Amino acid sequence: MERGYADCPDMTRLTKKLAKLYGADLTVDARPMGCSHNLCVSVTGIKDQFALEGETLTREYASIALGAAFHPYFVGGTFDPEAVGIEKQMLKKALEDEINDKRLYCLHQANREFFGDSPAGVRQEGYLEEVEGLTPEQLTAAYYEMLRTANIELIVLGCTAEQTAAVKDALLAELAAIDRAPLPLAENIAMPRREPVHKTETYDMVQAKLCMLFTLGEPMRTEQLAAVRLAMALYGGSVTSRLFLNVRERDHLCYYCSSSFQSFTGSMAVNSGVEHADAARAEQAILKELADLCDGPITDDEFEDCRRGLLSGMQGVEDTLGGIETWYYIEVLRGGDPAKVQTPAEARAALQAVTKDDVRAILRKLTLSVSYLLTKEVAAHAAE
Repeated sequence: MERGYADCPDMTRLTKKLAKLYGADLTVDARPMGCSHNLCVSVTGIKDQFALEGETLTREYASIALGAAFHPYFVGGTFDPEAVGIEKQMLKKALEDEINDKRLYCLHQANREFFGDSPAGVRQEGYLEEVEGLTPEQLTAAYYEMLRTANIELIVLGCTAEQTAAVKDALLAELAAIDRAPLPLAENIAMPRREPVHKTETYDMVQAKLCMLFTLGEPMRTEQLAAVRLAMALYGGSVTSRLFLNVRERDHLCYYCSSSFQSFTGSMAVNSGVEHADAARAEQAILKELADLCDGPITDDEFEDCRRGLLSGMQGVEDTLGGIETWYYIEVLRGGDPAKVQTPAEARAALQAVTKDDVRAILRKLTLSVSYLLTKEVAAHAAE
């Protein structure tokens, strides 16, 4: 879809068209969010008021975005077989090269074990073994199914009310020509608690990679989000976190060690790079820091340092159009109901109200499900 559309069917013509629009940019990308797999078509460019010859740039941007989304370039009723072949080769090469990025590979392997057959575990890029079998007919059928069943959100930034209304009307006109049957948005999920599974793969590598995945055991509620954000900052999401200061700096067990949380799946990932001989010790240290936060003291200084760090970062969300777009896009997916969409200001206020007990309540729910290690030595990790 990013290579061109019916009125501009090849990349050369599309590139020239975007260049004439003062270097506008067309992007088509996939964004997995839990059990939802989202496709985003966006066009970015300068405002009409800066056009040297008074061109109506916003109308042109909308035409390109709607063309890419609703009028792809077809040959014989399907996506261009030549273009499909080129994209398949590029995707295959990217997936084959993934093994060279051991940190990313370890995370993906851990996710496959963690999510199993859940839709939340389906990768954005797909899987190497499936690429060769893809056909233009399959892609076209999937495209039409997406048009029929997808929830479609429109986000317009930096435009006047009149321009925004025109873009909305153009989108509604496109949708009116489609027999639509949108499916409901996927709700938050959480993988069930389980006995921890340890997996090991061996490679000739300088640094071992350890990925540990935890589950809440129940779907995260939107009102818990502020406490989750602060919990992650305290545990492993900031330079003042326990994992950074203790496991990395004090104990020298990791080259890096950080945590992140995925609200749509109620899961936490801890990623670290370790010496091969230190993998087991690092895992125990990571678990100990979590236990200490759950049941031990949390000083006022570390708590407020993490809160201030988060607030500072959230202050900049509205400084760029990209930041605004990403914020509200995720909020729409998270809440479904427009009345539940939280503004950055409301999120900052919620963060100010979080207590230490709120943080502990979140962290106590997290249990280890999968520990995945890439190393030279199988003996360094318990394998099942």
